[in-house]
Amino acid sequence: MCSHQPSRTISDSPDHHTAVIVAAHPEQGWSLLCDGTIVFDDTGELLPDGQVVDPHRILGPLAVAA
Repeated sequence: MCSHQPSRTISDSPDHHTAVIVAAHPEQGWSLLCDGTIVFDDTGELLPDGQVVDPHRILGPLAVAA
């Protein structure tokens, strides 16, 4: 799927985020990586085998207007 070295990252390996973006669609909130993973702006992912990775962003406390 990609031509960089190493030639392909394994989607469930800890370093799979070293894959490069081959198609970006910021207006839709997602990008396709060279290993077939789709990453979303909310930090969720859809792996090539169909597995879903839930968003893993850290949410801070909500600001309360005075």
